[in-house]
Amino acid sequence: MKNKKLSPFSKVMLFLSGLLLIGAVFFPIWKIELTAPQYPEGLVLKLHASKIAGDIDIINGLNHYIGMKTLHTEDFIEFKVLPFILAGLGIVSIACAWKSNRKGLSVFFFSFVLFGILSACDFYRWNYEYGHNLDPNAAIRVPGMAYQPPMLGYKQLLNFGAYSIPDIGGWMLIVVGALLFAAIIKEKYTKPSGRLLGILLVPAFLFSCSGDKAVPIKLNADNCDFCMMGISDGRHGAEIITEKGRAYKFDDIACMAHYCKEHKDTKIKAYYVHDYAKNNELIKAENAFFVSGGTIKSPMNGNIAAFSNKSEAKAFEAESKGVETEWTAILNK
Repeated sequence: MKNKKLSPFSKVMLFLSGLLLIGAVFFPIWKIELTAPQYPEGLVLKLHASKIAGDIDIINGLNHYIGMKTLHTEDFIEFKVLPFILAGLGIVSIACAWKSNRKGLSVFFFSFVLFGILSACDFYRWNYEYGHNLDPNAAIRVPGMAYQPPMLGYKQLLNFGAYSIPDIGGWMLIVVGALLFAAIIKEKYTKPSGRLLGILLVPAFLFSCSGDKAVPIKLNADNCDFCMMGISDGRHGAEIITEKGRAYKFDDIACMAHYCKEHKDTKIKAYYVHDYAKNNELIKAENAFFVSGGTIKSPMNGNIAAFSNKSEAKAFEAESKGVETEWTAILNK
């Protein structure tokens, strides 16, 4: 008959999880960063277990103009009960480590998962109501426009970019989930193996590889983030994706290069350019073949064409009397 006692590894995981759960009460769990031209340093909304903090007064003032509800800690019952829930889960986790019972570990793990799902649902509901239930008498009204912030990642809301991500307390809770999952796997397989590490690394790998996909450019609707002109040509445009997942769009490859020079502090995850041979199709800049000069005419006189196919680039080079150009040369020009 299998031993129902937990291994030392699992007991340590439970004990650490308990400390992290209790510690998360004292740190912000989630944050929403807002950026706009009139706020170059950005605004931030921090959600703690017990309160709303950050640039709350400024955000409430801005929200008043578009009919969104103002935010006050006392209006949310979640802030009254969440500290006790987290502290209670932390105590239970430590108790499970002390009791050293496999069944207790399983029950606690699935209870934590259920808590996470319910919290995510409540957060979505809160975001939805916050962004959709608008005052019909607001000073600024855009028909059909909603202002629901993203649960995770980046979203453009009028002239504001909203970026939502876990804060210190949130990352602590994510670590708790990983530790408990590690304990569950350890008890199932009993012997340590590379399989456990592999299972734990898969989510991290997927998370790190996400968020760099190109965002389609809407011709005759999107504006260039450098020169502010409308983007109407689907052959010369470009785009960058920041590490936060925000997309900046440009009507000319040269505009993208100029923007990057002026915003050296912006951490860029991916560069995209229009494939000259295909209308409004973005390709990764580092994989493209570039031709510049000659008879090429682009919207802001960058006069650069990009191709996904080398033979097409060579043929166009001869036709346009341009010259082959490297991506690094364009970016550093």
